[in-house]
Amino acid sequence: MANRHTIVLMQNSQNRSTRTYMDYDSISQAMDGICTLYERKLKDLNPANRNITYDIGDLYNFIDGLADMSALVYDHSIQAYLPNDRQWIKQRLLQHLKKLAH
Repeated sequence: MANRHTIVLMQNSQNRSTRTYMDYDSISQAMDGICTLYERKLKDLNPANRNITYDIGDLYNFIDGLADMSALVYDHSIQAYLPNDRQWIKQRLLQHLKKLAH
């Protein structure tokens, strides 16, 4: 169950040329990847700050600010990818970050 290949699809703006994807070996790695993507954006926006902090609301705003974001997660039982929307991604991020905090 832990090794479920996950493809994150995203589009930064309404311009279709901003469509991209990232693939990961697990849902957990995908959630780490989304956090890293956001942290990279924060560093680009605040190059003088050495310590940048954010909370889950900031991360949710980042996701909601994208034109589109979804995830395809491989289900071994049906040998196919199941689509998940940005709400699912946000729920998984919260679970993932809570798990990391403990």
